[in-house]
Amino acid sequence: MAARLLVIVLFLVGLLAAGLGVPLALSYAQARQLTMFTDRLTDTIFYASVAERPITQADTTGLATELERYDAVYGVAVLVLDEDGRLVATSRQPPPVLDADAQERVQLALANRRSEVYPLLLPWDERPLVLAEPVLVDTEVRGVAVTISPTDALRAEELRVWSLVVAAGLAALAMGVVVALPIVRWILRPVRRLDEGTGRVAAAVLAGAEPAPVADGSGPAELRRLSVSFDRMAETVAQAYAAQRAFVADASHQLRNPLTALRLRLSNLDGHVDAVAAEDHAAALEEAERLSTLLDGLLALARAERTAPLAVADVDTGVEDRLDAWRPLAEHMDLQLVRGGVTGLRVLAPEGAIETVLDAVLDNAVKFAPAGSAISVRTASVDGRVEVAVRDTGPGMAPEELERATGRFWRSPGQSNTEGSGLGLAIAARTLEVAGGELVLELPSGGGLRVVARFPPPPDEAGGVAPELQPGGLTATG
Repeated sequence: MAARLLVIVLFLVGLLAAGLGVPLALSYAQARQLTMFTDRLTDTIFYASVAERPITQADTTGLATELERYDAVYGVAVLVLDEDGRLVATSRQPPPVLDADAQERVQLALANRRSEVYPLLLPWDERPLVLAEPVLVDTEVRGVAVTISPTDALRAEELRVWSLVVAAGLAALAMGVVVALPIVRWILRPVRRLDEGTGRVAAAVLAGAEPAPVADGSGPAELRRLSVSFDRMAETVAQAYAAQRAFVADASHQLRNPLTALRLRLSNLDGHVDAVAAEDHAAALEEAERLSTLLDGLLALARAERTAPLAVADVDTGVEDRLDAWRPLAEHMDLQLVRGGVTGLRVLAPEGAIETVLDAVLDNAVKFAPAGSAISVRTASVDGRVEVAVRDTGPGMAPEELERATGRFWRSPGQSNTEGSGLGLAIAARTLEVAGGELVLELPSGGGLRVVARFPPPPDEAGGVAPELQPGGLTATG
């Protein structure tokens, strides 16, 4: 933004310099050319009057001598032509050749018309200044006096003036940079601090820290007020977010104990409830269990949404730990857990992120995988990211449901009778989002669902150095 503002300032300075310098240079060039034109016109008229007698008496000896002296002093060639256009006298031998423009001026002079003012000669225009005046004898045109003036000095002077104008313009631009740069920095300092502070405030609020103030008392009054307002807003947001976290913590503490007591009391009633109320008693136990699961899911989601420091984590350790934890349940449900892919991978993620994601995804896979099937967990390095993919052969879901599946409390219409809170994939997706990764759901060929957790690699491995592939491809772990 500072660069753009500086360019705008320099553009305006350049326009001002051009608006003042160009007209001044043009005016000076026109004045110099008019002065030269007037001087040459006076000399041409003089030699037209001097040539009256030689043309009348047909004796041009003295006229030629006069023309030669003038040419020697001023470097201006002079020609005298009769009324038929024949050369009468010249200051040079051989006489200069007249171009089309000069011939036209000669014809105008023979028609008793004086030379017109030349248009502005630019520095690259090398044409000479040609003037032709009629030689009149008793008001009758008897010949033409022509002067051919070189314009080298005139063009050199114009070039010097134009160079001075350009130099002055560049000096003005340099001065504009010197003056404008600190002003631009002073003006944009609050904007830059706001831009940098926005990211810091978001990270601080999510991490539960106090946001650093943005306002430092510099910059224009309007931007100073904006910085102060931003700090107040950030403080309000931080307080609101802290109150939300405190509410979640208090709710977890206050609700868990009564809920545990309620479940205990309901369990103690087992065998003491009339047969008529037995069904209601069982339903109450199920609802208490469901409420406990929902509370655990909400607390896990709240923890996932809180920013935590990133650290380098070993993928193999997290994957093996979760496979060991889920293996008893998988074997109980006649399922096989299969580990394969690349080993030796590391990721950059909050502590416990790999375990949290795998718990949510494996829980979903175990629920829907048919008995006797296998659930594969495969790790890989793809396009500079580390992927942990969990594949089951369950019923999967409709293609239009893939994007909605990571929403909170979302349940597929065909799986409404399955136990769960609808928070598992939402927790996994949010955990990966906080870590700078993403959760992708795919429908592989052969049915089922493939859930891919993509983690960013550590900075020293961002170039995508792939570890060696584990020998043997897929290996059964349970």
